[in-house]
Amino acid sequence: MTNVKIKWLIYTVLVGLIPVLSRVLIWFISQKRTMDLLNAADFVAFGLILHISNINEIEHFNDSSKPWKTLHNGISIAFISFYSVLFACSLLGQSNPGLISVRSITYCSICLSFVSFLISFSVYNRISKIESV
Repeated sequence: MTNVKIKWLIYTVLVGLIPVLSRVLIWFISQKRTMDLLNAADFVAFGLILHISNINEIEHFNDSSKPWKTLHNGISIAFISFYSVLFACSLLGQSNPGLISVRSITYCSICLSFVSFLISFSVYNRISKIESV
């Protein structure tokens, strides 16, 4: 693995997963397990961190492919919008039980964050390939 990918895994992915990993650890060591093992907000935070990192990296990346940069920045902005809606729905579902399925929002957040991970990986893969040349 290249240095760019290792830094991405440590500084972005692992840091982005802190809320998820913290919740899982607390759930496993707690006596009563009254909180949910998975929470939409944790995955929303992870996805937001990935896309903000993508935007930052792409903006500081000196590549002649302007359409690629514009496309990926647009994708990241669209995903940030989706995460904002999911987060609002999550808050609404928690404050008004029965109005919105919190479980469905959580599953949507998990799926969306997995897609975000793949998109972010492709961005950093391209950057690492070009920087190694």
